[in-house]
Amino acid sequence: MDTIISSVLTFFKVLRITDIIDVAIVAFVFYYLSNLIREARVWQILKGVIFFLLATWISGILRLNTVNFILINTMQVGILALVILFQPELRRILQQIGRTNFESFFKGEKVDSVKTASEITKAACALSRARLGALIVIEGTSGLGDIFGTGTELNAKVTSDLLITIFFDKTPLHDGAVVITNDTVRYAACVLPLTRDESLSRELGTRHRAAIGLTENCDASVIVVSEETGIISIAQNGKLTRNFSEPALLEAVTKIFRGDDVSDEKAKIHNKWREIINVKRN
Repeated sequence: MDTIISSVLTFFKVLRITDIIDVAIVAFVFYYLSNLIREARVWQILKGVIFFLLATWISGILRLNTVNFILINTMQVGILALVILFQPELRRILQQIGRTNFESFFKGEKVDSVKTASEITKAACALSRARLGALIVIEGTSGLGDIFGTGTELNAKVTSDLLITIFFDKTPLHDGAVVITNDTVRYAACVLPLTRDESLSRELGTRHRAAIGLTENCDASVIVVSEETGIISIAQNGKLTRNFSEPALLEAVTKIFRGDDVSDEKAKIHNKWREIINVKRN
């Protein structure tokens, strides 16, 4: 015990203020870059690269000479290939660094998820009544950097009036999806990937297939308003739940902001209302 205390005291004696600043700067840079990388949706591929590096290191320790030779030579070509492959993402990351407001980063942002959910619900129900189609993406932890590149940057506060205006069929941004992060409409008129699931009903149009397609590859949630029927649906984890009423939609969107799965939320809410009605009847 005395040895440990002595080692700790010796460490603090040689520790300088500049050492603390040095470590803090490096930690901040790594944290900030990790957020940008995650937003660019290359995080999953980087995990594969890390695994590749570990395999090279282990093969060297175990003296698997042939495997090690192949991995090392593949890495030399792979680094150049990664730079070429991720050229758009790298350019976008550098551009975002130049646009970053570091003051807001240090202060942090307070988000009223209940108010944001209420504004989204109000807009979706108004669009449903007017038979105006809509795609509203609520970003999760997975980044949507490649989706951002297909749309128009807005960075505006989420309000029902703004969402209704965007999806009004006479406006230039109505054709596509809006992406919401926290309480901000970040992009509009974004193009989403279509699902390749051939077992889906033919009743589902391009909007619904795009919503399902996006959620198959990330943890985002997508609210869909059908132009033909006005039916409101939510796509999550590659599944589509349809026919949300306004109370059910509000509760579901609120839970999405909390990070919950709402794929069977409508069924739960309907069962709750049935129980209330049965109690009143009895």
